[in-house]
Amino acid sequence: MYISNYRRKCKAVFLLFFLILILCIARLLFIQFFRANYLADIAKRQHNLFVEIEPLRGVIYDSKLKPQTLNLPTESLYASVNTIKEKDKEIIIRKLSLILNVNDQYLKERLSRKKYFIWLARKITPEQAEEIKRLNIKGLGFLRENKRSYPNGYLASQIIGFAGLDNVGLEGIEFYYDKYLHGESGWAVFLRDARQKKLDIWERMVLPKDGYDIVLTIDQVVQYIAERELEKAFKKFHARGASIIVMDPHTGRILALANRPTYDLNEHSNVSKDQTRNRAICDLFEPGSVFKIITASAALEEKRVSEEDKFFCENGTYRVANHILHDHRPLGMLTFREIIEQSSNIGTVKVAQTLGPDIVYKYIKLFGFGGKLKIDLPGEISGMIKEPRFWSKVSIGAIPIGQEVGVTALQLASAISVIANGGQLMRPYAIEEIRDKQGETIKKFLPVLLRKVISVDTAARMKKMLTGVVEEGTGKMAQIPGFSAAGKTGTAQKLEPNGAYSHNKFVASFIGFAPAEDPIVTIVVSVDEPHPYYYGGVVAAPVFKNVAAEVIRYLKAKQAFNEGLNLNANTQAY
Repeated sequence: MYISNYRRKCKAVFLLFFLILILCIARLLFIQFFRANYLADIAKRQHNLFVEIEPLRGVIYDSKLKPQTLNLPTESLYASVNTIKEKDKEIIIRKLSLILNVNDQYLKERLSRKKYFIWLARKITPEQAEEIKRLNIKGLGFLRENKRSYPNGYLASQIIGFAGLDNVGLEGIEFYYDKYLHGESGWAVFLRDARQKKLDIWERMVLPKDGYDIVLTIDQVVQYIAERELEKAFKKFHARGASIIVMDPHTGRILALANRPTYDLNEHSNVSKDQTRNRAICDLFEPGSVFKIITASAALEEKRVSEEDKFFCENGTYRVANHILHDHRPLGMLTFREIIEQSSNIGTVKVAQTLGPDIVYKYIKLFGFGGKLKIDLPGEISGMIKEPRFWSKVSIGAIPIGQEVGVTALQLASAISVIANGGQLMRPYAIEEIRDKQGETIKKFLPVLLRKVISVDTAARMKKMLTGVVEEGTGKMAQIPGFSAAGKTGTAQKLEPNGAYSHNKFVASFIGFAPAEDPIVTIVVSVDEPHPYYYGGVVAAPVFKNVAAEVIRYLKAKQAFNEGLNLNANTQAY
């Protein structure tokens, strides 16, 4: 009886283990054939870490290859959330919020995601990284990235622009040429141990392709001089805004371009659109008397007047249709040359009346107004001019003196360069070349002649008249010690919202070139709403004078130095 019971018990235990064995085999077969891929994928995610490798963003250089941007190595903090215990998350949130200076709720939201990889903070400071590493928190790790830095801060900020956290361009050249600067990302799959710690062993890798470098036409020294003098005028006259352009009149190369207000490229997170806007190419304003160079050039080119022809300037009051035109002071009989020197509105309008609307409009277009010049910078606008069929009866008394038209500082720089270079309209450009990391040129930008505007003879005669403006007329404060200069002042009333001209808001400007007989630079200065003084000859002309004096000496010294180097090289070769 005892033996029989024992046998039955043995059989029952054997059957139980046999069934368990069958179930295990069945389970293994099920896993092998139906769950293998799923479980292998989980294991792969646990032991492999996919990381995108950021390319090195291209560097932006000035014309002398001085870097205007840098890529600084930095570290970014990530978390493997699935490996962090719930009880540890509160501790992590409390400690990291103090170090990273972020809201607790932000970290709590990030750590609540069921992911193996999540960013907690990108491109943190070395001090923050060291402090977090000392905590030795399981589940946190660091990846090396590059942070965009701007060594010159405010210099040429509206030209260069800035890149965001992911090294994608957001403003200026950084935005406009992002496809060249950004490069192509790579990737790598790194192995991790059982504790999810990243090992310095990669399973597969595709190397990133670094971005191309950009060389500007901007000269850092010229840019500094221009910005310094513009800043002085901006503060001195409590202006709303200001712009300056320094250009090579023979090629259209932009040597400097600056605006006020401005901002530090390294502190761009809270700047306003007013600070980032490149006013020189995207702000529209009535030019006022600087626009008289168009009327004067047209009159000479069409042979309607000569420099010594006389016009009666009506002692400061002249009716055009139902509008009364005034001069800044009563003027009587003046020669055409004196009309430009003294900036007589009435004399200029009388000259324009001899031309007629069609010819005035023709030369406005020829000089580049009313259309984009297609500079290689973002944000350029075309300005505003009216076809003669839309002119009113008073337009002939307004447009020739710079009213009822909208222009940009860039268009004025190109227009005055026409006179400086002998009559040719050149396309302005700010990029010299795009090249790879080995210095090989990918794309070259060369001077582009848009069209012939006036004859060499007309340009030479205009030079003399504009030299008279500086020596004898309204632009005396633009005189440069040791050099001759030519230019034109402008003081334009701004329009009020109701369409009437303001009596206390003006745009003061000066456009000119130097040396007058053989121009090296064209300079345009525009100051928006200066006070208490608002005349272009008082506000803008001194900026032209100070910038031109230093820039000419600098460029001549650089030219002499380069010629000396070439001479030494040729002598050694000989």
